[in-house]
Amino acid sequence: MILPDRWLRRRLGKVRRAQHRGGLLGTPRFAQPTALLAVLALTATASVGFAPEQEPVRGETEHAAVRTEVNAPKPVFPLYMRDKRIHGLKPFQALVDAAPAGSVLRPPPGNYAGPVNLTKPLTIDGGGKVSIDAGDKGSVFTISTDGAVLRGVRLTGSGDVHDTEDACLEIRGHRNVVENLVIDNCLFGIDLRQSNENIVRNNHISSKPADLGVRGDGLRLWYSMNNLIEGNSLIDTRDFVVWYANGNKILNNIGRRSRYSMHFMFAQSNVVEGNRYYDNAVGIYVMYTEGITIRNNLISHATGATGMGIGFKEASNTVVENNDIIYCATGIASDLSPYQPDSKIWIRNNRIAYNGIGMLFNNERVGNIVTDNVFEGNLTHVAVNGAGTVRGNTWRGNYWDDYQGFDRDNDGRGDNAYETYAYADRIWMERPHALFFKNAPLMEALDFLERLAPFSTPNLILRDDTPRFTKPARYGVQRPS
Repeated sequence: MILPDRWLRRRLGKVRRAQHRGGLLGTPRFAQPTALLAVLALTATASVGFAPEQEPVRGETEHAAVRTEVNAPKPVFPLYMRDKRIHGLKPFQALVDAAPAGSVLRPPPGNYAGPVNLTKPLTIDGGGKVSIDAGDKGSVFTISTDGAVLRGVRLTGSGDVHDTEDACLEIRGHRNVVENLVIDNCLFGIDLRQSNENIVRNNHISSKPADLGVRGDGLRLWYSMNNLIEGNSLIDTRDFVVWYANGNKILNNIGRRSRYSMHFMFAQSNVVEGNRYYDNAVGIYVMYTEGITIRNNLISHATGATGMGIGFKEASNTVVENNDIIYCATGIASDLSPYQPDSKIWIRNNRIAYNGIGMLFNNERVGNIVTDNVFEGNLTHVAVNGAGTVRGNTWRGNYWDDYQGFDRDNDGRGDNAYETYAYADRIWMERPHALFFKNAPLMEALDFLERLAPFSTPNLILRDDTPRFTKPARYGVQRPS
């Protein structure tokens, strides 16, 4: 069904006249979006009709089939609206348009004006001596093709509008390679949307100098599958997000002074390995997600009121192994995880050290298998909100630096089980306001008295029947000898 243009113009005219009479601020808040969305929906219907969904092309992977265009239209900014610093620069788009498809473009060193839209497979190699500047409006560079290579270029000067998601680099295609870029003075850094099997490697990304919450994401994958994200540094950005994106490998990246070093949501079967995350609000957050492997990462100084090294929210079947989680407000935080019936979360061979709380559970969920970890230097090794218990989970072979026992048979395991009880020093788990007095002399005195002669039977939080007696020589991230 195609609606006549005259009818559409008449409907749009009514909306404009209504806005003119009352003003956008004067009309009811609920009425404006409804009217505008209705017109947009009708306009989209008039443009595309009701075409049937296209079948995937034979031979392509299930995720690399036909892309569905979901990008919001972006405004076009003429040169006079862009910053004057680029007015005398040659447009880089002219070089792209003149290069034959499949060729290698090595532009002369220098500064060029953006924006650029690459719509054909082309290798662009700037050799580290080419800069493209969009003059603080819109996005700088868009890859709208498959099989292109962008290398050795600096991208800078995107706009600062979140509604249009201004970015330095937008990837809207499959099997592209983006490497050795310098990305700065941008709202969003690199944005992959419905783009599969790309390689994003060895890029240096930073945001605009703005408050943390209003920066753009340094790197974002949305409905993008089987990509390799390797060796990038994200400094002073907002988040690195992987949403509705499966089968990606995130390897050997660095994240500093951001909000979420990694944030997964509805993203299955991704691998996070060999990354280093410092001074972020949250290290790695796994939300509504299954099948994540988090291995050999260093997560340090995730501080603040909600700081955590690794967090779970209704996550399932996740492996956390050989990580260093140190100097965080909370090392590992778990909320309703594992979530799916009969699923597990394996936490093994990690070093969880010098955190405020080593592991924090928001409930008594079972299915966590915590084995062969090192717990040392934490103010509290394990805590449970609401005065609950996590002894229904598996605790086996962990090293606890506050273990009080012996190893008479020299088998490396304590003769007695390691047990953690909720004495007076744990009252803040039931009464969060008491956390302010956690290490106060009065609380320490109450704790001593209750351990000496308990007024009531203390609550057993966890029991490790075979604790390590000696800290293992190698643990956490496997460093070279």
